[in-house]
Amino acid sequence: MSDATQLIDALHEAAHPLTGTAQDYDPLMDLIGNARFVLIGEASHGTHEFYEQRTLITKRLIQEKGFTAIAVEADWPDAYRVNRYVRGINDIPTPAEALTGFEDFPAWMWHNTDVVNFIGWLRQYNDALPQDRNKVGFYGLDLYSMYTSISEVIAYLDKVDPEAAQQARCRYSCLEHFEEDTEAYGYAAAFGMSESCEKEVINQLMELQRRIGDYAGRDGQVAEDEFFYAQQNARLVKNAEEYYRSMFQGQVLSWNIRDRHMAETLDHLAAHLDKQGNPSKIVVWAHNTHLGYVRATDMGIAGELNVGQLVRDKYGDDTVLVGFTTYTGTVTAASLWGGVPELKQVRPALSDSYEALFHEVGLPQFLLNLRKENQAVTGLEKPRLERAIGVIYQPETERKSHYFYARLPDQFDAVIHIDDSRGVQPIDCTSHLDTTELPETFPFAV
Repeated sequence: MSDATQLIDALHEAAHPLTGTAQDYDPLMDLIGNARFVLIGEASHGTHEFYEQRTLITKRLIQEKGFTAIAVEADWPDAYRVNRYVRGINDIPTPAEALTGFEDFPAWMWHNTDVVNFIGWLRQYNDALPQDRNKVGFYGLDLYSMYTSISEVIAYLDKVDPEAAQQARCRYSCLEHFEEDTEAYGYAAAFGMSESCEKEVINQLMELQRRIGDYAGRDGQVAEDEFFYAQQNARLVKNAEEYYRSMFQGQVLSWNIRDRHMAETLDHLAAHLDKQGNPSKIVVWAHNTHLGYVRATDMGIAGELNVGQLVRDKYGDDTVLVGFTTYTGTVTAASLWGGVPELKQVRPALSDSYEALFHEVGLPQFLLNLRKENQAVTGLEKPRLERAIGVIYQPETERKSHYFYARLPDQFDAVIHIDDSRGVQPIDCTSHLDTTELPETFPFAV
């Protein structure tokens, strides 16, 4: 019997088949135990089964383990509109309307039928909670919303301190003449064609932080939440300004600034929620490349860090990292940055990849616990190719555009394989498209 056949047999024995029910994830619930942070990845930004299975897992974490928040790879102000809806603190009538903040490319990542269904469930769950229970929130971790966040900081200050709002307008006016073209600002600042706005955005964040006692303590929890929302928008502006300046100085630098921002946002969110009672417990939804332990990949060798590494290094065993893989099927993705979402055929995975190996196991869907010491996990320790499809899928350059080397047992604590997957269904994602060309500094467009 060949080594490859032995490994496939060992994987078949170790794999836990998934049949489509919530009870499928009993072994994963045991693995998670009392962890505070469960980071659930995805191998693409447009696969229905990844959203579907993350939803099943997340519902169980909320209902059975008391998780208090979902933090996703989305911009802070867009996600906070959803947060207000699911917690019943705005007058938006439906979950689909709560998601209309996600109107820029790639809107389908969150404005899709799977997320609409989950948001609807979350609102119903929160509405049924006793009054003394904290409602489960929905938050964004990303930093692409620089100009929207500027508007939100000023709108908040207009309500609580008009004089401070005017000062904020003066500070942020440094960015105005780029007409909300963040890449143009980054290029001009990076190459000395325009003065950097770094000092102004830092000063605005520091000024807001100095006024926490005045603003956050006025009307109880609601005032504290709204101050936190504004403060995080100011922090996002500061980090986004740095990110856009770095885009033209190398891929690794800009990637690291972005993932540090996401990890810092998660830290601040956890600290904010901790003030409301018991220690917070947060589920994170983002791409595998952000949530797997990056030091187990060739991206880490190249100097990149990511959310998974930063959270695992800080919180240790309080963190569980879960990845997804798929062999073939369809995916919703664009052909270029700012393009229209298409239902694209996913090519069968390359023969020397983890996805191809899992295809040979012969199970339609399965969960594999990578913390267990057995022949299957040992056989996966040799680096193999792993596929990453972001918001762009370019099958004609499959190997170059969508694969990297990884050591899966060091990258994740568990992996879920969906052998034949299908694309997520967008909801009206053809409007408000950003036609900006994709910079080289967007690795995998994830």
